[in-house]
Amino acid sequence: MSLPKTAYILLWYPLPSETFIFREVENAKAAGMPFSVYALYGAVDRNLSAQMRHVAPTVSRLGLAKVPAILADMAWWAVRRPVVTARLLATIPWRRWSCLEVAGENLWAMCAGFSLARRFLERGIQHIHAGWANGPATAAWVASTLSGIPFSFSARAGDIYPADGALAEKMRAAAAIHTNNKANIGYLSGLVPEAAGKIRQIYNSLTLSGKTESPVHMEPPYRLLAVGRFCRTKGFDVLLDACALLSRRGFPFQLTLVGAGMPWPTAVIRRRLRVHGLRARVFLPGFVSHDRMGELYAASDIFVMPSVIHASGDRDGIPNVIMEALAHRLPVVATAVSGIPEVVEDGVTGRLVPQRNPEALADAIMDLAADRGRALALAAAGRDRVAAMFDPETNTRAILDFFAAMPGRRQG
Repeated sequence: MSLPKTAYILLWYPLPSETFIFREVENAKAAGMPFSVYALYGAVDRNLSAQMRHVAPTVSRLGLAKVPAILADMAWWAVRRPVVTARLLATIPWRRWSCLEVAGENLWAMCAGFSLARRFLERGIQHIHAGWANGPATAAWVASTLSGIPFSFSARAGDIYPADGALAEKMRAAAAIHTNNKANIGYLSGLVPEAAGKIRQIYNSLTLSGKTESPVHMEPPYRLLAVGRFCRTKGFDVLLDACALLSRRGFPFQLTLVGAGMPWPTAVIRRRLRVHGLRARVFLPGFVSHDRMGELYAASDIFVMPSVIHASGDRDGIPNVIMEALAHRLPVVATAVSGIPEVVEDGVTGRLVPQRNPEALADAIMDLAADRGRALALAAAGRDRVAAMFDPETNTRAILDFFAAMPGRRQG
C-alpha cells in the first residue's frame, strides 16, 4: 500500500478530551501511515496521559509566539503568488462566520495556512489532512491553495453543525472527506451535492476497551453515570431535570456527573443542582483522566448520555463515552441525536429516548433498573455492536485505505 507523506492539522494535539483523534492518529502511525502532526495553537499540559505526554514533543506547533514568522511567510507568499494571496486575504476574513469566536479561529487558521504551506513544501509533504472541518480545514485549504498540495478533512460534529462560512467551499476544494457517522453523510451531501462522491464514512476506533465487564449490581441506590464536557450539546441540564423527577418519584439513585467546561454551562449545572435540591445525590468529580474511566464504568449501574441539538444546530456526533460504556457491558440510556441511534437502538442495544424530554429520560432509567436481566442483555448486545463497529484494527485499516486512495497526491 502506497501512503502519502501527510501533514495532519489540528487546533490542539494531544488534547485529553479528544482521545478518539489521538487514537486515530497514533494507531495509523503505528500501522505505517507517515503522519506529521501540526497544531495551530500551543501545547496543553494538564490531564495528559503518559502516552500523550510522550507524543507531545513530536508535534509542530504554531501559536502567538509564531506571529512574526507567520507574517514573514505571508509576505513571502505575497511576492511569489500575489494574485492568490490577494484573493485569500480579500475573501476568507469576510465570510459570514457564525460568531466572533468562529471568525477569530478561522482568521488565525488562514494566517497559519500561509506558514504551513511554506513548511510543507520544504518538508516534501505530499498530502494535507485536517482533523476537523472548521479552523484546521481552513488552514489546510489555504495551505493547499498556495502550495498545490491536495488536502482532505474530517467532518465530525460541532465543526459542521452549524456549517461555518466557508464549509461549502472547503468541501468543493477538498480531494476527499471522511466523517465518523452515517447521519453526517446525508447532511453534508445536502449542503454540497456535487461533493457527495468525495465523502467516506469511517467510524472512530474504540479508545477504551472493556477489559472486564461491569458487574451492574442494580441495587438501590442505583448508580447513574454521565460523562462529557460541560457544553451546550450534552444536555446535562435536562439530565438534572430528570433526576429531580426521579427524586420526586421516590426512586433511590446517585449520579456521578464527570466533566468540566466553560464557566456558563458549569454555572447552569450548579444552579440546577441547587434549584432541584440534588446536591446530596449528585457528585461532580470534575475532569477524570481517561485511564481512570474504567473504574467509573465498573462502579456504575446505568450510563446516561442526554445529548441535545442546540438552537444553533450544534450537536454531538456519536459520543465516544457511549461506546466505552457499552464496551464495559454497562446499560445505556441515550437520546436520538445525530449518529447515536447507529449505536443505541431502543430495546435492542439500550434505551433511546427523545431529546430534551426529562420525563422520557427518567422513565427509561427506571425501566432499566426494574429488570437487571433485561438491562444486561441490552448491554451485552450493545457491547457486541460496539466491538464490530468501532474495532481499532478495522477502522485503522479504513483510514489507511482512505489515504492510499487519495486522488491527485503531490509526488515527492
